[in-house]
Amino acid sequence: MTESHRGETVLVTGGTGYLAGWVIAGLLQRGYQVRTTVRSLDKAQRVHDAVNEQAAGTIEFAAVDLLGDDGWDEAVASADYVLHTASPMPFGSDVDLITTAREGTRRVLGAAARAGVKRAVLTSSGVTADTGDPDTPATETTWTAPAGTPVRAYPDSKILAERDAWDLAAATGLELTAVLPTFMQGPMLGPPDRPGTVEVIRRLLDGKIPAVPNIGWNVVDVRDIAELHILAMTSPAAAGQRFLGSGSFLWYRQIARLLREKLPDEAAKVPTRTMPDFVVKLLARRNPQLAMLRPELGRTRLVDSSKARTRLGWHPRPAEQTIVDTATMLTAESRKGCGGRR
Repeated sequence: MTESHRGETVLVTGGTGYLAGWVIAGLLQRGYQVRTTVRSLDKAQRVHDAVNEQAAGTIEFAAVDLLGDDGWDEAVASADYVLHTASPMPFGSDVDLITTAREGTRRVLGAAARAGVKRAVLTSSGVTADTGDPDTPATETTWTAPAGTPVRAYPDSKILAERDAWDLAAATGLELTAVLPTFMQGPMLGPPDRPGTVEVIRRLLDGKIPAVPNIGWNVVDVRDIAELHILAMTSPAAAGQRFLGSGSFLWYRQIARLLREKLPDEAAKVPTRTMPDFVVKLLARRNPQLAMLRPELGRTRLVDSSKARTRLGWHPRPAEQTIVDTATMLTAESRKGCGGRR
C-alpha cells in the first residue's frame, strides 16, 4: 500500500456476506478506513468480531437496504471507492433474486456516481461469461444471455445486474470494474451458520447425501477473490474492465475423494458412490437445488482467468488446498458446537 492510499475510505456493501468479510479484512490490513452496509445495526458486532479475527481496525456501519432508497447517499458520502459485493443468494431467503440484485446495483452505483468516487468494483459472477460450449473457455469478452426461467433466477440476477451496472457507468461516467468469481469455497469468517456455497462441503462431511451427482465446479478461494477485488479497486489496468477469477475444475467425486484422502477421520461419512444422472433428474422435480444443477450434469466448464493474472498480478492458491481448508474450518466449528465431540 502506498502513502497516497493511506487513510482512504472504502465502502463495502453487504458486510455480513461470505466474501465481504474477507474483503473488509484485506482492506483493514492495508490501512484503509472501511465502512460497510448491513440491513440492521444489530448485525454490526457480529461483523466486527468476525473480521477482527484477521485484521484489527475500526469499521463504520451504515444500515441500508438494497430495496430501499433511504441512506445510500449518506453511506457513500466521503468514500473514495465502493466495492459492491452485496447480492441475494438462492435458498437462503424468499426474496425476489432478480429484482433485488438489479435494484440494489442501481442504488449502490447510482450513489457512487453522485458521490464522485474514484472507482466502483462490482461483484458479478462467472455465470455472466458462460460460452455455452464445453470446449470453448470462458473469457471476459463473453456475455451470457439470461435464460428467463424460474430455475435459473440466480444466474439471471447476476447477468442482468452486471448489464445494468455497465449501462449506468456509461450514462454517468462512473469508473467501473467487474470481478467475475466462479465457485467460491474457503473458510468463512465467523460461525459458518449461514447457507452458501460451503454447503457443498458440509453436506459431504455430514453424510447428508448418499451419493455425489455427476457435476463439477471451477473452484476458487474466497480469500483470493477478496484479493482480486482489492487489486481491481486501485490498479490503473483495471479501469473499465471485467476480470474472471477462477481456479481449476473439480468434479464433485474428486472433491469427495480428496476429503477422504486428506482428512480420513473427519471425512468418514463422505459418500464413495456417484449418483446416476436419471436419479438426479427425478429428484430435481422436487428439489430446487438439484433443479438448478441439472443443466450441469456431466458438463466441464473451461474458464480462462489469465487476464487477472497477467494484468493485475493475481495468484490464486490451488483449488485442492481451498477444499481442504474449507473442510478443516467446518469440522473445527462442528467440534466447537458439540463441546469438543464430533
